[in-house]
Amino acid sequence: MIDWGNVKKQLQEFLKSELEKTGLKRVTVGLSGGLDSAVVAILCKETFGDNMSAVLMPSQFSSQSSVDDAKELCEKFDIKYEIKNIAPIVEAYISNMDEDRLRIGNYSARMRMSVLYDTSSRDSSIVVGTSNKSELLLGYGTIFGDIACAINPIGEMYKSDEFEFARYIGVTEAILTKKPSADLWEGQSDEEELGYTYAEMDDVLKLLVDELKTKEEIIDLGHNDKLIDTLEYRIKANAFKGKLPIIANIKWS
Repeated sequence: MIDWGNVKKQLQEFLKSELEKTGLKRVTVGLSGGLDSAVVAILCKETFGDNMSAVLMPSQFSSQSSVDDAKELCEKFDIKYEIKNIAPIVEAYISNMDEDRLRIGNYSARMRMSVLYDTSSRDSSIVVGTSNKSELLLGYGTIFGDIACAINPIGEMYKSDEFEFARYIGVTEAILTKKPSADLWEGQSDEEELGYTYAEMDDVLKLLVDELKTKEEIIDLGHNDKLIDTLEYRIKANAFKGKLPIIANIKWS
C-alpha cells in the first residue's frame, strides 16, 4: 500500500526546494482539464498558495468539457486562473498546412508552451511540468511542447498510480472519471491511440524499467508479447525526447 501522504509531502518539499534554488517566488502551470495538470495544479496551490499562475489555453480543437473541468477544479481549490485562447495563433499557421492531425496537435502543444513561458517571464516564475512517468517513457508527448518545463513533480509517477494519488488529494470527479486525453483534437483518447490501457502498459513498464526483467521473464508472468514489443520499441524510439540537445565536441588542436 502506497503512503500517499508521504508522497505528497515529498513532492511539496521538491517543489519548494527547486523553486528556492532559482531565487524566484512563483510558478506557472498550464491547466488542460486533464488528470496530470490537475494534480500538479493542486500540489502547487497547496505549496505556494497564490504565488502561482494557472493558465487555460484552449484551441479551436479543444472540447468545451475540458475548459469546464479545469474551471471546476480551480473553483474547488480557489486557484486563480486566466484563459488565453490559442486558436488565432494555431489558425494563422495551419491555414497553410495539410490536414495532418498529428502535426496540428504537436504545433498546438508547442504554442501552449510558448504561452506558458511568456507568462512565466511576465510573472518572474518557472514553468512546472505535467508529464507523468508513463508518458515520458513512451514518448507520449511533444518535444518542446507539453514535455518542456523547468521542474516536474510527477515525472516518476506512473499514470495508473496517479489516479490513486489524484483521488487522495481531491481531484474533481469529472476529471477522475474521464478518458485520459491530450485533447489535441475532438474525441482524441490516449489509450485508444496507444492501443492499450495505462493499467496494462504500466504493469509491464514497471517490470521492464524498474525491475529490469527480460521479455521472456515478463511473458512467463502472463503478459502479452506484442505489448512488450510495443513498449520496448516506444521506449527506444522516443528516448531522444528526454535528452538535452547533443552538442558537437570539437578538438581544437
